[in-house]
Amino acid sequence: MNSENVAIPLKRFLLVTQCPVSWKGLDLYLFRDENTVFYVGQSYMAFARVWEHLLSGFKGHSIVGRFVWCNWPKSMNFTIELLSSQSEQFCDVRNELNASERLLIQRWSPCFNISQNNQPLSLPNIYLPPNAPFRRRQSLNKLIHEAERAVKADDTKLWLENME
Repeated sequence: MNSENVAIPLKRFLLVTQCPVSWKGLDLYLFRDENTVFYVGQSYMAFARVWEHLLSGFKGHSIVGRFVWCNWPKSMNFTIELLSSQSEQFCDVRNELNASERLLIQRWSPCFNISQNNQPLSLPNIYLPPNAPFRRRQSLNKLIHEAERAVKADDTKLWLENME
């Protein structure tokens, strides 16, 4: 059974242009911050579907993608989680993909999942709603460049702390 679970800050996810082999079997995904799950989804390749959300967000075709870009650069620190429906945590639902997604939705009550979610969480007040205007219209390349700089700054800070 594949029990891998990947949790990666969005700013680092944006730097991964090709799906790592070890992630290819991951078929569930979450967009979240440290306190709130915004969206849960499923796809036979979760990595590619997360990218679809992000790219579609610019045109307003993905509510969670648009939410990410409306809240940039704060959203750089969101976490993307990729999971496998085949992992042990989904044994109770016989590792079935739809049932695994439903289990995550029931567990987290994500803000943007309406289907199968009796009480979606309210969006925290610190974030703009997905229908807010973009604060800064930029190309994906510029946003990725900002993410690269933020990752480099984080890595440098960590390196300096380890030197002390």
